[in-house]
Amino acid sequence: MTSVTALDEPLPAPRRRPPRPLELVGSFEFGGLDGHRLAYTEYGSGPDVVVLTHGIMFSRRMHAPLARKLAADGFRVVTLDLLGHGDSDRPADSWLYSMPAFAEQTVALLDHLGIERAVVGGTSLGANVALEVAVEAPERVQGLIVEMPVLDNAIVAGLLTFGPLLFAARFLPVTVRAVGALARRVPHGNQWVDVVTDTLDQRPAAMAALLHGVFFGRIAPPRSVRGEIRIPALVIGHQRDPIHPFGDADTLAADLPDAEFVQARSPVELRFDPARLTERITGFVRDRYER
Repeated sequence: MTSVTALDEPLPAPRRRPPRPLELVGSFEFGGLDGHRLAYTEYGSGPDVVVLTHGIMFSRRMHAPLARKLAADGFRVVTLDLLGHGDSDRPADSWLYSMPAFAEQTVALLDHLGIERAVVGGTSLGANVALEVAVEAPERVQGLIVEMPVLDNAIVAGLLTFGPLLFAARFLPVTVRAVGALARRVPHGNQWVDVVTDTLDQRPAAMAALLHGVFFGRIAPPRSVRGEIRIPALVIGHQRDPIHPFGDADTLAADLPDAEFVQARSPVELRFDPARLTERITGFVRDRYER
């Protein structure tokens, strides 16, 4: 009798991890020959597109986990660094910074990538930008994801929070440079450490121009205009967040004719315990593309 050893038996096929959705970093010029460079990252591929923009002084990196989840679900996701943020150019002219201007940049991204329509979303500043895109180019918007919108109830808290930063950037620029230098020395590699260091790495003149342009311009479409936005929207509001009051999100959901409201458990739920909100966002995007 011939014996068969374990070496003669076929080895089991190695278990393969599912491939990570393709990620591509790109940039484009916005504003003609003398325009500014805007940076973006694409996750995944396909005809059904989601565009995400970030909070003030943050970067597109903050939406990387959500973008990867949506890409793994079969969507093409693009995260954009608005002017003055992240890897995009940071001019020092305050007139370049406003919510309508950021909306124009988002539409320009769609044009650059040849995207006819997309679900457009964002957090805080990005939430208001999404609303402005819906006003400026409703035919380009498949749906809205609005997390932490900033309306009238947030103005005082916003000025108290960002006013000292504007003062420091204008009159104590050495402090901004020092914080940025320290942030650049922190090793990269952790998602949220990288997000924080991106935020701290500011340039005084550009930071002052950004804060001045945003807080002394139009913060959000007025209520009469919001009532005409008939695009399906997912509005996410947070308790215990004075800069993004729950009342602003609740008011916005009531103002929009076709809005679904979701209450987050905390301002950081989508960042550190994202499963529930990510599922709601993914379901909303699926519904917009009738999957």
